[in-house]
Amino acid sequence: MPAGPARIQRGGGEVDTAQVDWKAIDSRRDFQELHRKKTGFLWTLMVFSMVFYFLLPIGAAYFQDLYRVKVWGPVNIGLLFALLQFVVAWALAWYYARRANTEFDPMAAAIVSDAEKSLRGRK
Repeated sequence: MPAGPARIQRGGGEVDTAQVDWKAIDSRRDFQELHRKKTGFLWTLMVFSMVFYFLLPIGAAYFQDLYRVKVWGPVNIGLLFALLQFVVAWALAWYYARRANTEFDPMAAAIVSDAEKSLRGRK
């Protein structure tokens, strides 16, 4: 069963996505700026998280003496570093959500608003 044009709910009405000029949106300077900023931010987060993640097995393999240092009772630096992986993952998620809410979402909302205005102007 072939799918027809997608329809999305927006602002109390329904929008036919086939009517949206996606090439015009893609060529807009503000859309390109949003894409550039978001892509750069996400690549930075990904590289940081991958480096931090792989420090655990690399450290466990090559710096065993450091990872064995006792911090408190049976807790050593290796265990703390492993547990810190969870803290860092949640911190990165919080940081992304904060940045998206304050920077990316308002930019995207402005682009959507302008696209909706152009759609209403074409009807």
